[in-house]
Amino acid sequence: MPVTVVRLNLVEPGATPASLAARYRAALEMAAYADEHGITTVQTEEHHGADDNWLPSPFAFAGAVFGATRRIAVTVSAVIGPLYDPLRLAEDIAVLDLLSGGRLVTVAGIGYRPEEYALFDVDWKRRGRLQDELLETLLNAWSGAEFEYRGRRVRLTPRPFTDPHPLLLVGGSSKAAARRAARLGLPFFPSAHLPELEAYYKEKLTEYGTEGWTMMPAAETPLLHLAEDPDRAWAEYGEYFLHEARTYASWQSGGIRSAVKSAATTVGELRAEGVYRILTPQECVAQGLDSLVLHPLAGGMPVDEGWRSLGLFVEQVLPALGD
Repeated sequence: MPVTVVRLNLVEPGATPASLAARYRAALEMAAYADEHGITTVQTEEHHGADDNWLPSPFAFAGAVFGATRRIAVTVSAVIGPLYDPLRLAEDIAVLDLLSGGRLVTVAGIGYRPEEYALFDVDWKRRGRLQDELLETLLNAWSGAEFEYRGRRVRLTPRPFTDPHPLLLVGGSSKAAARRAARLGLPFFPSAHLPELEAYYKEKLTEYGTEGWTMMPAAETPLLHLAEDPDRAWAEYGEYFLHEARTYASWQSGGIRSAVKSAATTVGELRAEGVYRILTPQECVAQGLDSLVLHPLAGGMPVDEGWRSLGLFVEQVLPALGD
């Protein structure tokens, strides 16, 4: 049975407070619907200061999802670690872990937008050292023991629900990220299908004498939308996928490797590329993917269309996957 994911990043270009509030409510209702019908995971993420209102507070959103659901996991992929106060983040994740009964998965990255660091007055050049401090602090804080932090002794409460600690992965597409994960004995989440980086991570595990594992995107990890008539859906809604694709492309430098990186400049190019796919339910099943990532509100997609896509997935794709 493939892993099934509903991705929600709450983007809406030109939103009003009222329209964005409606989108947030719809996202929570979609999460509850996904939970009720056995979808595996809600995936969310963070970006700051984006003109299209990209979700900046993934843990606040995760808490709302946990309050509306009972079984589904929430993966924050990825949190921009150096932008956080380490002690406060340790507390926030511990509380969410307790509230959810261990359903929170955090992928810690360092981001790729210097302007986000500037917004919070964080030194971009220190991001590696700040990430090291963050990860070490989280692990120490969740132990419940007193530890050294910036020259003083501290201890945090409460301890998380999950033993030994909430699921924490190190994300990235660099050897530095792989080394960081291996040194700390944390699982590694490459940002794209990068077998050579996975091999390097395993070498470093041996070198450091630690244990870990890799959660790597498959070679094909398309973002999916379901429609009974894909031609019509591309004509009417392709602009929303193109907005997201172009936004990502404008943020990522040549050294950034991402599972959803697109070079398309038109809807036609985007469709041909295959990073975003609008499929009938039958076509979706026939893809034979190990992970199905539904993106019902991509790029500001109208909420009604997002519901149609999610409904087709639940009513026609999930039953076929179980056969």
